[in-house]
Amino acid sequence: MIGHIDPSGCGCDKMENGLLNKPLFQCTLGDFKTILAQVLRDNELEALAAAPPKKYVYGLAGLMKLFGCSISTAERIKQSGVIDNAISQTGDIIVVDAELALELLRLSGKHKNILSRSNHNSNPK
Repeated sequence: MIGHIDPSGCGCDKMENGLLNKPLFQCTLGDFKTILAQVLRDNELEALAAAPPKKYVYGLAGLMKLFGCSISTAERIKQSGVIDNAISQTGDIIVVDAELALELLRLSGKHKNILSRSNHNSNPK
């Protein structure tokens, strides 16, 4: 909100209240820029507060649970490079953005091939 209390103590709140009481035809481009910047900051903060937290899975075991496949299939999916943008790896530690990994695998079209091999091997006849 434009008329909020300024936590930074820089006096911006007083300046904005002065701008709010100024007739629109008297506003300068600088006045408009100040108000617009504040509105955009407020909207960003509201969007960040409303965004759901990301879900992460860890290691090949996490991938295995996420995709519902065997550990070897999880390794094959990781090695294929399809979900590279969802993986952050430092040494032996693997962190995967679960939603992004599922979306990347779905978009690649390879999920049917990769997961069907896993399901075929894990279902006894």
